[in-house]
Amino acid sequence: MRSLLVITNAEAGTSDEERLASALDVLREKASVEVARTTNPGELDGVLHRAGGRTVVVAGGDGSMHAVVTALHRRHELAEATLALLPMGTGNDFARGNDIPLDIDEAARLVLSGRPRPVDLIIDETGSVVVNNVHVGVGAQASRKGAKWKGRLGAVGVGKVNLGKLGYPIGTLLSAFHPPSWRLRVELDGTVVNDVDRPVLMVAIGNGSNVGGGTELNPDADTEDGLLDVMISRSVEPLAKLGYVARLRKGEHDERDDVVTLRGRSVKVSGDEFWLSADGEISGPERSRSWRLESAAYSMILP
Repeated sequence: MRSLLVITNAEAGTSDEERLASALDVLREKASVEVARTTNPGELDGVLHRAGGRTVVVAGGDGSMHAVVTALHRRHELAEATLALLPMGTGNDFARGNDIPLDIDEAARLVLSGRPRPVDLIIDETGSVVVNNVHVGVGAQASRKGAKWKGRLGAVGVGKVNLGKLGYPIGTLLSAFHPPSWRLRVELDGTVVNDVDRPVLMVAIGNGSNVGGGTELNPDADTEDGLLDVMISRSVEPLAKLGYVARLRKGEHDERDDVVTLRGRSVKVSGDEFWLSADGEISGPERSRSWRLESAAYSMILP
């Protein structure tokens, strides 16, 4: 019988506890399951210390996934780890981009029937990890402003038809004019692909494709392909910004003439002071930051 360690948030609400209980019932049909509830990085570290060779099942959203991967990376145990995900967050962008079912019982059945596959990881110059996506410029501002709208709209809809996914495009629209643009140098694998003389609206570096609860910021990004997908938007004129946001909502922004999409293994962004959003966490301001891809950094149970 398989052995699973399920890590969940000790402060989860009643509805999340009910969903988790349903998923655990599915898992316990074919596996031995221990549930560990954590509230802070110290508790998480202690739980992972006793994980042994068990599959670590993250019951949570993108933040929980980021926290577990970060802890394993710092413990130098990530390469040997096998992870799985029960998506219980508000955005669940990592799950969306990797075709993990958003229905909790279906996700639990995938934990039992799926196979471990090697997935990539982004690591920045400070040693911090990015599981899914990092973006700078208007995207970071959109994440800050879009969170409010995602929460408001998330209650509108039925089943999988939910308006919460409009939060990120709305945040982008609200952020697109303050400031109007950034002068940034973008280097891909050591080659300058955008210099400070070409203002940008945003730069997105995708290991995964989705951000903001379902917006396909880097539509072709694949966590298993050994490459970073880089999107540079030069949509800095007022009408261009509106057009960019309209296409962003549909995941078609990369078809615009003022949007450049590239692939590589390392990226450096420098120039004007900028904020960044890494797996939904806002940080900054920065003048320079670099990222590299670590291929097949850990194993994940996927469809």
